[in-house]
Amino acid sequence: MKTGLWIGLGIVAVIALVFIALAVGWAVWGRPLWAAGTFAVPAGCGGQTGGAPSGRTGRGYGVGPGMMGGGSGPAAPGGCGGSGSGMGPGMMGWSTAPLSGTLTIEQARDAVEQYVAGLGYPNLEVVEVMEFERNFYAIVQESDTSIGAMEVLVDKASGVAGPEMGPNMMWNSRYGMHGRGNGTNTISSDEAVQIAQRWLDANRPGVMVEDADPFYGYYTVHTLKDGQIEGMLSVHGTTGQVWYHTWHGPFIQMIEEEE
Repeated sequence: MKTGLWIGLGIVAVIALVFIALAVGWAVWGRPLWAAGTFAVPAGCGGQTGGAPSGRTGRGYGVGPGMMGGGSGPAAPGGCGGSGSGMGPGMMGWSTAPLSGTLTIEQARDAVEQYVAGLGYPNLEVVEVMEFERNFYAIVQESDTSIGAMEVLVDKASGVAGPEMGPNMMWNSRYGMHGRGNGTNTISSDEAVQIAQRWLDANRPGVMVEDADPFYGYYTVHTLKDGQIEGMLSVHGTTGQVWYHTWHGPFIQMIEEEE
């Protein structure tokens, strides 16, 4: 009799644990890692992030495929292996610009400015916006130090702005997912350019580098082919590891803010 009672209690306990595990799983994995912003999908744009019918309000949780993956390494052609995900101080949330037809580079800049304003930092400014085939890219800089604070992407279909994957999240020692300090670069800007050029010579012959933009913990370098921008890569500020940005596609145009 007692054995049967204990067996019954054991079954009840197992069922309860199963329901608790399901509830925890939903709470942890059933929600997006990033706070979502609402956006209106323009006519004719299915978008990569929302899937809402044209003119309807949708929810956006990313700006393109492969947002959460990435890695680093000094010699892997076309990028590097590894993985990582998460957000850090100043990196949560999304912002959008009002859309009317095809997203322009000016609207992309507006979306980045809205995103930056929502972070609550008084000294951040957008200094550069670039349009690529797959997305818009922006550099956000500290106005008082002229050091890059973060790199931001804007989805071309939805106008959703959010943090760029890769070095911006993984290596950014002040505003990234591991960031709470200053992250002084021990490698100089000139050394970063030299490292970047050696990597390009080995992996993308014929591609050259421009000056390196300093960020906390790394540098980002625009790459040139036949004198025209063709992409970018980042160099870790201490180890010299190279991370090529594979997610942009061909370069189209850019705007820079006047000093």
